[in-house]
Formats: sequence, structure tokens, C-alpha cells
Amino acid sequence: MSLDPLALATAFGLIFLAELPDKTMFASLAMGTRMRPLYVWFGTSTAFLVHVAIAVGAGSLIGLLPDWIVRLVSAVLFAFGAFMLLRGGGDDEDEEGAAKTVTGFWPVYTTAFMAVFISEWGDLTQITTANLAATNGTLSTAIGAAAALMSVSALALLAGRFIAQRVPLKTVQRIGGVCMAGLAIWSSVEAITAFTA
Repeated sequence: MSLDPLALATAFGLIFLAELPDKTMFASLAMGTRMRPLYVWFGTSTAFLVHVAIAVGAGSLIGLLPDWIVRLVSAVLFAFGAFMLLRGGGDDEDEEGAAKTVTGFWPVYTTAFMAVFISEWGDLTQITTANLAATNGTLSTAIGAAAALMSVSALALLAGRFIAQRVPLKTVQRIGGVCMAGLAIWSSVEAITAFTA
């Protein structure tokens, strides 16, 4: 188990590029506008670490999970997130009052962890990580993949915080809710496609 800088850089580069347009990046961005970004990052990072460990340690087992079930559960979670963001408050709440709906380390951490943990099953980045681990070594691939996933999550959360500071909270909530609803539809289509394939 030696550290290969080239394998580490390869894993980081490939996984970073694959995760940038991924739905979990957009989910992190949406959660970061509504919840405390650092808590969200801890939750998403932990989920990513678990998935990297699974991909590196038992990549061949991923294929045994029914893909359509994973996608369907992911769609339900995104739909729930959209509901929570869109329901908001009907009256003109101030930012401090509106932010009280989702607070505390454990509720935010758990929400972020579960959203990423469930939606990443069978994802391109997980499959790529498993393939890289088989050919380039497990330790270098694990470190490179985990660093890439955590970096993309951090970028999404920074963008979310930047947006939240410059746009009214209600607008951010609505945009985040629409994004989450879009992700729910996307995951539902993926579930139907996987089920009929």
C-alpha cells in the first residue's frame, strides 16, 4: 500500500471533473443556501468518504444493488428537500427567522449525509473510483477520489453562501426548491430508465 502521486492526481482529476456537473453538487449548493454550510460539508464529506471506502473496498458489489431502487429513493429524498424549501413561510419572515427551520449540527449533518449517501449509489464517480482502484492502487485512488469529492462539495457550498448573501432568502429558497424538484424529476427518470432497461 504505497502512495503513488500520479495515481492520486489521476483519481483527483477524473473524479473532480465527473462530479462537477453531478446532481449531488447541485444538491450541496441548494442545501448550503438553506442550512449552515460547514455542517452540510461535514455531512456530504462523510457520505463521500463512506462511498469511496465502499468503491475501493468492494467495487464489484455495487453492481448487485438494483439501480432503479437507488434512483427511486434518491428521487423521493430530493422531492422531500424541494417540499421543505418551497413550503417556506407564507409571511415576510426575516432571514434570521427563516433560517431557524433547519438548524443544529445533527439535523443538518444527517440531512446532508443521507442526501449524498443515497444518491451516490452506482454513480459515475463511484464506478470510476472502483475501476481506478482496481488498476491504480487503492490508497492513492481513495485519497485522490475523496479529496476531489470533498473539494467539489466545498465549492458548491461556497457558491451557495455567496448567493445567499446577495439574494433575498425567499428567492434563494424558491430557486433551491426548484433545483431540488428538478433533481427529483431527474432521479425519477433515471429510476424508470433503469427499471425498464
